[in-house]
Amino acid sequence: MELSKETMKRIGTLILFAAAVLTAVIHIDAVVQFIAFVLGVLSPFLIGSAIAFVLNLPMKFIETKLLGDNRIKSRKMRAARRPISLILTLLLVIGLFSLVILVVVPELVNTFTLMVENINEFIPTMKEWILVIFKDNTDVQKWLNAHPLDVNTLLQKLVEFLQNGAGDFLSGTISQVAGVITGVVDFAMGFVFACYILAQKERLAEQVRRLGQAVFSERQYIRAEEICALFYKNFSSFIAGQCMDAAILGVMFVVGMTIFRLPYALLIGVVIGFTALIPVLGAFIGCVVGIVLILTVNPIQAVVFVILFLVLQQLEEQFVYPHIVGNSVGLPAIWVMAAVIVGGGLMGIIGMLIFIPLVSVLYNLLRSWTYRRLEEKNAVNGGESAGENGDAASRQKAENEKQGRKRWMI
Repeated sequence: MELSKETMKRIGTLILFAAAVLTAVIHIDAVVQFIAFVLGVLSPFLIGSAIAFVLNLPMKFIETKLLGDNRIKSRKMRAARRPISLILTLLLVIGLFSLVILVVVPELVNTFTLMVENINEFIPTMKEWILVIFKDNTDVQKWLNAHPLDVNTLLQKLVEFLQNGAGDFLSGTISQVAGVITGVVDFAMGFVFACYILAQKERLAEQVRRLGQAVFSERQYIRAEEICALFYKNFSSFIAGQCMDAAILGVMFVVGMTIFRLPYALLIGVVIGFTALIPVLGAFIGCVVGIVLILTVNPIQAVVFVILFLVLQQLEEQFVYPHIVGNSVGLPAIWVMAAVIVGGGLMGIIGMLIFIPLVSVLYNLLRSWTYRRLEEKNAVNGGESAGENGDAASRQKAENEKQGRKRWMI
């Protein structure tokens, strides 16, 4: 049997692809090093793209809502909307970070001062609590008697640890400082790159659009544009909703802890607000920090804080989160948890934030493909026996395809 040129071309492409995959698997270490090198070189641009994506959300709101055509009549002011919106967005972000620093830093100083003052009272109290809880456990009581908990002993052990590991600690500190400096430089370069992207985003989008039309066929380009629109919609909705939900949760904790006169209300509220940006697990991380801080003051108040946390967390999950974030990602709870676990295992906190909207996009694509295949099979199996129902089925299929296209586009 003679093969056509198109078939031979496909077979050759598959052979080359299989050879490339086999070579990559054999030299996996070199491939990983090369990928790490490329990511290191491109890190400022990747950081800048991420910053631009996030800052575009408030900038777009300012440009279209606050400075829209119905509010500005002057042609010169309309031409200046983009730079004005960008400047206002940068001022907003800088103001928020400055406010957090001005609020958190003094609170941290007061917190460490109180912890140092209360440490002498906290350790004996904690020892008594442990003895009461484990009163029937002789092993715990023997260990506490053999290892007296007091400030002088803890300080002595800390000094010995620092003396024994001074060299390793110093070398590790130097490498960490170098890493921090590199990260700051990459972030600064990325921030400048993000400003350029935001200032000329329509022009860049048009260039990418023309490149896509030149490279792909019309059908492939339309499909790629729909997928990109789905990516943008899911990621932007998730980021905006998650930030607003975290801010509301932080305010709820500040108000609740102030009402019950719990210590460190402002500091713990800010910490929970920031950690709540991490999906699913973030608020619990902030809760652990709050428990540790309040334990140094009063263990009873720590129990009250745990109860308050459980109540506010339930209120947030039942009434706040569904209305603010809602079904923006369109994922069942089990897939949200799977995305958090896999993303956290692969990329840490950043992976937790990225993988939820990413898995949501893949989930929606797979669901749409499944529905489309089922409709095609039903149409084939029905054949001409559908009779009068054929026209109705065709109309229903056309309507489903129309709704599907609406779901793809922003």
